[in-house]
Amino acid sequence: MELSAPDGSITAKFVSLGATLTELWVKDKFGKARDVVLGYDNNTLLLTDPIHPVFNAIVGRYANRIKGGTFSIPITKDPQPPGPNVYQIPINDPSRESATLHGGIKGWDCRNWTIVAQTPTSVTYRHIDDADEGFPGNVTAYATHAVFSGGILRSSVYATATQKTPIMLTQHVYWNLDAFQDGSANILNHKLTLDASRTIAVDGNQVPTGRFLNVEGTPFDFRHESRINKYQDNSGNLCGSGCKGYDNAWVYDLKDHIVHPGTSLYSELSGIRLDIMTNQPSVQVYTPIDVLIPRKVVHGGPNIDYGSWSAVAIEQQGYLDAINTPEWNVDQIHYPGRDFEWSTEYRFCTLL
Repeated sequence: MELSAPDGSITAKFVSLGATLTELWVKDKFGKARDVVLGYDNNTLLLTDPIHPVFNAIVGRYANRIKGGTFSIPITKDPQPPGPNVYQIPINDPSRESATLHGGIKGWDCRNWTIVAQTPTSVTYRHIDDADEGFPGNVTAYATHAVFSGGILRSSVYATATQKTPIMLTQHVYWNLDAFQDGSANILNHKLTLDASRTIAVDGNQVPTGRFLNVEGTPFDFRHESRINKYQDNSGNLCGSGCKGYDNAWVYDLKDHIVHPGTSLYSELSGIRLDIMTNQPSVQVYTPIDVLIPRKVVHGGPNIDYGSWSAVAIEQQGYLDAINTPEWNVDQIHYPGRDFEWSTEYRFCTLL
């Protein structure tokens, strides 16, 4: 499915598997269009590739990690199955053996969504989650993607549940604003800005401890525009054992960022700047990407792999594993009468 803005400033392509963004073309400072998201030329690999990096899909029913793959309703600290109202979800995190990642073995990114509405500039997909992966109840979700003049992509998800269940979604987009042109092979010189003075403290398995860390004076401080490779100035591990770079969640200072950007990304090489607005309270930033799969042809493939630091994943979402962190008083349980809404807007411009 291809969507193009009336002024030709942005073109986006999607497939039904995961309501996934497969291409996103925006213009650089020279007026040339670049595809600024990673992916495949053969989109059937979204389903069959064993690496499965979750390229640009809608992720659910619960994004990011769930400690031990367990939770309870109402939520409690360290629920132990079996027990009343305690649920066990398959553990599938490839790097951490004690967590469920991005909804389980076959999350929403691996499910076929159905097109229910479309225009030249928008498409709406529907997915019905029939208690998949052991989550309680059924969830019906509608994901709408739309492009607008001025270089804008807007994505939103509206979901309803038949009984009490956790819902926390994201759109897992991998960005490279240079699109591997002009000799660029990675995103280490991209500049990142986050309106966030705190990160969520995590343990060695990347699940929350319940504390928040102040970013001031640390490599996590992106309140002012900074290069992504600033982590190299830190001798310790920022994202767990064996992980170099960022795989961390920041809490936005504002309650929402519908009008003002919560996150901005900029490349001097292409001149492309991305500003992200969202109704979500947190953002996960993931940089230690090492996907040894062929690049798209437009990215210089297929004889070259994407490789290390090839992109930065920026995921607008709720608080990480809040369903196991009751001390936060963050309610991620949804049910009839309490629907779920997620929205994010991506605005592109160029700086000379």
